[in-house]
Formats: sequence, C-alpha cells, structure tokens
Amino acid sequence: MSFSELNIDAFRMINNLGKDYSFLNPVVVFIAEYLLYFLFLAMILHWFTRNKKNRMMVIQSVVTVILAEIIGKIAGQFYSHHQPFAVLPNVSQLIEHGIDNSFPSDHSIIFFSICFSFWLVRKKEWWLWITLAILVAISRVWVGVHYPVDVMTGAIIGIISALFEYWLVPKISLITKILKGYERIEQRILPSKNKTENF
Repeated sequence: MSFSELNIDAFRMINNLGKDYSFLNPVVVFIAEYLLYFLFLAMILHWFTRNKKNRMMVIQSVVTVILAEIIGKIAGQFYSHHQPFAVLPNVSQLIEHGIDNSFPSDHSIIFFSICFSFWLVRKKEWWLWITLAILVAISRVWVGVHYPVDVMTGAIIGIISALFEYWLVPKISLITKILKGYERIEQRILPSKNKTENF
C-alpha cells in the first residue's frame, strides 16, 4: 500500500466519524472553526498579566508562528494537493472552505507553534496546550478540509519552529530592549505596583 493510499485511508477513518457520531459534529465544528479565537484570547490575557516570563512566551509564540508559516509556504511549493472534499467522493464536509493547496494545514501550524511555545514555558499546563493542538488537528480532518498528512506536517513544522525560537528569541537583545521600553511606557500610562509574577 502506497503512502497516498495510507493517507486517504486514515482520512476516511477520521472523517467517517462525523457520519457515525453525528451528535458530536457541532462540537467538532466549533473546535475546527472557533478555538483559534480562544488561543488568541489566551495570548492577550498572558500578555496583560504584566509578567516578563509570560510576555517573552507570547513574543516567542508570535515569532514562531511567523517562522513556521514561512516554512509551511515553502513546503507547499514542493508538494501540494487540494482539500479532500474537492477530490474524494462521499466526504463529510462540515464547514465551508475554499479550494486551494491544503498542504500543510495552517491551523495545525498556528496551534502547534503557539501551544508548544506555551508548553515550553508553562510546563505545569502542558496537557492543556497539547490537548488543544491535537483536538484542532483531528477536527480539521473530521470536518473534511485536510488530510492527516496536512495536519501532521503542520504539527512538525510548528513544534520544530517553537523549539528553535525558544532557544533564539531570548538571545536577541533588540527584542529584550523593545520589551523593556514598552514596559516603561506602560508603567507610566498604567502604573502597577503589584505584578502577577506567579501567574
């Protein structure tokens, strides 16, 4: 059996869950479409804890997403295919999506970039961030807009980029200087004696 056949079989196995367990479809659609907003909200909330570790984590997350998306776009130049619903018959497509190159999955890139960046800093909550990323990856296959290879490649790109930026970003003095300058301005505008250092 070829890799392509394995990929399609794995897609069918996950996508058919939408037919067998249709009562779960609204939850899966919410995860696939709207959990991204929760992730952005989490980044904003961590930023405004006014905790330096959290803020560096958010910066690392943003830089990781940028790097990972660039790598993803490059990968898409070497290998491409359309979404499963545009190619395969009898696909359970639960959300609207344009037809373009679905490799790799942007949602997986974003979630694994940010969630893994959070995991590296906030290790006590690792289960939350990794669970969110995995749920989103599975949901994108469940709703019919990605193959397993799309989300797996996105996850690998996001994880590797997060590891690299976790090592690199703290070493970039310009980022540290900009953050310190921002915090001085913020302190003048919104004075705060009690920072949530342990959040």
